[in-house]
Amino acid sequence: MASSSSSLFQSSPLSLKPKTSTPPVPPPKPHFLKPHFFRIKASTQSTPSPPTPPQPIVSKPRRPADENIRDEARRNNNLHANLFSAKYVPFNADPSSTESYSLDEIVYRSQSGGLLDVQHDMAALKKYDGRYWRELFDSRVGKTTWPYGSGVWSKKEWVLPEIDGDDIISAFEGNSNLFWAERFGKQFLGMSDLWVKHCGISHTGSFKDLGMTVLVSQVNRLRKMNRPVVGVGCASTGDTSAALSAYCAAAGIPSIVFLPANRISIAQLVQPIANGAFVLSLDTDFDGCMQLIREVTSELPIYLANSLNSLRLEGQKTAAIEILQQFDWEVPDWVIVPGGNLGNIYAFYKGFHMCKELGLVDRIPRLVCAQAANANPLYLHYKSGWKNFKAIRANTTFASAIQIGDPVSIDRAVYALKNSNGIVEEATEEELMDAMAQADSTGMFICPHTGVALTALIKLRKSGVIGPADRTVVVSTAHGLKFTQSKIDYHSNDIKDMACRYANPPVQVKADFGSVMDVLRKYLSKAPKH
Repeated sequence: MASSSSSLFQSSPLSLKPKTSTPPVPPPKPHFLKPHFFRIKASTQSTPSPPTPPQPIVSKPRRPADENIRDEARRNNNLHANLFSAKYVPFNADPSSTESYSLDEIVYRSQSGGLLDVQHDMAALKKYDGRYWRELFDSRVGKTTWPYGSGVWSKKEWVLPEIDGDDIISAFEGNSNLFWAERFGKQFLGMSDLWVKHCGISHTGSFKDLGMTVLVSQVNRLRKMNRPVVGVGCASTGDTSAALSAYCAAAGIPSIVFLPANRISIAQLVQPIANGAFVLSLDTDFDGCMQLIREVTSELPIYLANSLNSLRLEGQKTAAIEILQQFDWEVPDWVIVPGGNLGNIYAFYKGFHMCKELGLVDRIPRLVCAQAANANPLYLHYKSGWKNFKAIRANTTFASAIQIGDPVSIDRAVYALKNSNGIVEEATEEELMDAMAQADSTGMFICPHTGVALTALIKLRKSGVIGPADRTVVVSTAHGLKFTQSKIDYHSNDIKDMACRYANPPVQVKADFGSVMDVLRKYLSKAPKH
């Protein structure tokens, strides 16, 4: 097995020590330049004492010119023993089960045919208290230190603890914007504490980067161990293939993509093509592509990259930890996530639950999974009281990435929702497109899938389930630039059987001063006044 190491510090040979009766020594604070504040000592004399002079700032020495950041990490990490580990176990298995697999094994299903989960050595992680982990993760934000500048790999001990930094393939993904949707919240919902976690501000424009950096890094490790892996393959509705092809291209690993023909946007299709993937356009839907890729990967040495592979979820769960970090470790009341293949809702649950179990927070938020009404098997299952799940044939939806009728992670999603007192909501095509247009009109530029999540929020707010002061986070899963055609069609009033109530088409005007002044006066007379 290839050697592996894990480091909690990058610039000193300190070793980790378990907590005792006194708190552990916290990790180094972020090296930010801070202003100096002077305190004047009280004195009985008429003349005050002079201020204490500021202390000189000691800069971290720059690495040698012939050394890159991987070399620097290797030099600083080789003194640290690996203290943490993880393995595959059957998902939600009976506590008496002894079935487990090394993460270096190529396995996607348990002996019974069920899903697998990545289980961390929680006893080892619990040797360090919540304050320790909070300060460690916070100390890595925004750095270029390899690989901790990534929002995923800044939590390496909780993700893939045994992988060597040399094997990691990262574009410093994550650390995505969590912004206050002030105007949308106030104008449309009467909410004061609405936030959008914009996971689409990422390397390839979607949250899929968070999981793919983990999966491709592990494949890179396996190939160095001479395991029989010739490439990585996935079925995709767009974003998975973009992330897979980008990270494989960075690693020099062949990628194979199965796409449903004429069912994804051009912007999504061009990404795997540009990154050099071998793209198969198949005359079927996503579920058909998924069935084929599973059959192919069982016969050929191609590593499966879909969320059936639980490694993906280890990266995706870090978005939940980021949300807590961005709120200074205060827990929001609600987190709303669009759901298709349903791995992401479980990943968010897992991230929040690990933070609670390891003492970083004292509770988890309530989760909402939002589905398009044209592809809503989880919603139907929820409305039936979780009785007898039935796959459906998904109909066409503008939220194409979640157009899935037979989700692989259905069991994971149900588990997450049951254990977070969660809710499932749905959005019609008109509802999701109107919500997207409303959000865009307040300065956002979101994807249709985020429109699905916002519709769920609107419905839960109108019914009173979500209160006006509830701190609520809507997860935006992809960048709006990937879905410009749907926005063009909406604002052109060019969608059949849709009113497009918030369409804002350009006004055709003659190129003369009088005509321009006439339309401007008319527009300004109706413009909102402060």
